[in-house]
Amino acid sequence: MNRTIVTAALLALTTMVSAQEVADATNASAASSAVETTVATKAHFGFLSYDEALKSMPEYTIVEQTMEELKAKYNEEMARAEQEFTKKYSEYIDGQRTFPENIMLKRQKELQQLMDQSLAFKNEAKETLAKAQKEAMEPLYKRLNSVIKAVGTSRGYSYILNTDGNTYPFINTAAGDGEDITEIVKTELNKF
Repeated sequence: MNRTIVTAALLALTTMVSAQEVADATNASAASSAVETTVATKAHFGFLSYDEALKSMPEYTIVEQTMEELKAKYNEEMARAEQEFTKKYSEYIDGQRTFPENIMLKRQKELQQLMDQSLAFKNEAKETLAKAQKEAMEPLYKRLNSVIKAVGTSRGYSYILNTDGNTYPFINTAAGDGEDITEIVKTELNKF
């Protein structure tokens, strides 16, 4: 009986080892097939400098010039308000010793109001300039994105990477079918 149990155990062990070898061979074959499939289907992609393409647009120069003119107007108004405050402050300092108390308090309130108004105007100007910049750039972004999409579609790309901001410091085009399309996009943008 012990002999039968030992023989049965050896037979079971042999069967388990054979089954494991078959499973290992199947897994290795599947892994090899997956690697071959991955290698056979390299990604077809493009990459570009979004900022470089954007700055190549003729409209970009116009937007930048318009924004600089608007900033200059706001800066001019802020400088005027600062001069007015400085003048009133100098008058206040000069007359501080000779003013009756109620005139001094009135002038202090005026100075405080001027400071508050100046600060409010600076904040409003900052918000207004940011909003104007966003509104002016929106059509440019839409047009650029449209051209990028058209180039990507016409060239059969799976995706297009933006290389700005050192997001992709290295792209190994040998590992995939990648192409720098910055100049292609710039050419398309400047056709109109």
